[in-house]
Amino acid sequence: MRWEEQRVDAGRAGELPLGLPDPVARGSGRAGLALPEPVPIEAGTEGAYAIEIQAKSILNRVPGEAQVPFRWTVNPYRGCTHACVYCFARRTHTYLDLDSGRDFDSKIVVKTNAATLLRKELASPRWTGEPIAMGTNTDPYQRAEGRYRLMPEIIAALRDRANPFSILTKGTLILRDLDLIVLAAQRAPVSVATSIGSVDEALWREVEPGTPSPLRRLDVVRRFAEVGIGCSVLMAPILPGLSDSPEQIDATVAAIAEAGATSLTPIVLHLRSGAREWYHQWLSARRPDLLPLYEKLYRNGAYAPKSYQRQVVDLVEQAKRRHGLTPPLRPGSFRTQQHDLPQSDVDQGRERQLTLL
Repeated sequence: MRWEEQRVDAGRAGELPLGLPDPVARGSGRAGLALPEPVPIEAGTEGAYAIEIQAKSILNRVPGEAQVPFRWTVNPYRGCTHACVYCFARRTHTYLDLDSGRDFDSKIVVKTNAATLLRKELASPRWTGEPIAMGTNTDPYQRAEGRYRLMPEIIAALRDRANPFSILTKGTLILRDLDLIVLAAQRAPVSVATSIGSVDEALWREVEPGTPSPLRRLDVVRRFAEVGIGCSVLMAPILPGLSDSPEQIDATVAAIAEAGATSLTPIVLHLRSGAREWYHQWLSARRPDLLPLYEKLYRNGAYAPKSYQRQVVDLVEQAKRRHGLTPPLRPGSFRTQQHDLPQSDVDQGRERQLTLL
């Protein structure tokens, strides 16, 4: 695995700025993850590991061609035990010489020095205090965070520098840090969002098995509304044939509106390499009847045709009007999502034939 030279061994464990008890014995649990033996980690194995490393940098600049409303990110973890079958970030695990399927769900890279490194980089004369987005690749409030507690020190570092930031999560563990986030919001712009693609509990158990239920995520929306920060919702992803019916969309929008979300942005599933293969494997096993639909929608690339996306977005907008979910009253957040529909690869003139099958 890449980054082998950055792994933390037992002899250095006591130096980590984690505030944890004495090192857990190798093979015992850290949020359901074991510490691997001090040998190279192989791809495709069954072991679920917390791979502790000393990162060399923590502030990541977003490539200029990326169509996202932020330029800098912080990701304290790589891989994610949420195990969402559609996760767009799966391919990033292949950069570590691990696979984008089971390894992504179970071999979690923990940047144990994330907060110390962030304080150092924020103090650099070259840093200009731009907004920082978290939760853009893998979730900073996945289960491992309950053990490693990296986020409180990360948020404290941002608070102390009065640096704007945003957090996107499916994890209810963010409520542990609610008071700290409130303090940070008193010094700089702070934006919080959660992802709720559907409130169908049966579907949630199938496609997001490691996450808190969508109903518990709605509690996150309520709590942030109560403290005056507010919480936006990405209705994402909306899954063709699974969560895109008018009835399902209406039920989801109604629940999000009732919880007090400041805004709601629908996003239809996109299937990039890595996620595409893993999602197809799940479909083949659990919903083979939907394979023809996905072959039709995604035969030309990662995005569904604009016509389909527009139909789904129109249904969401109609439901928002019915349930009184109006645009946010506050000035636009630096994390505000763009509402332009992603272009399909055909629309962009990239005529490559990527069959889902």
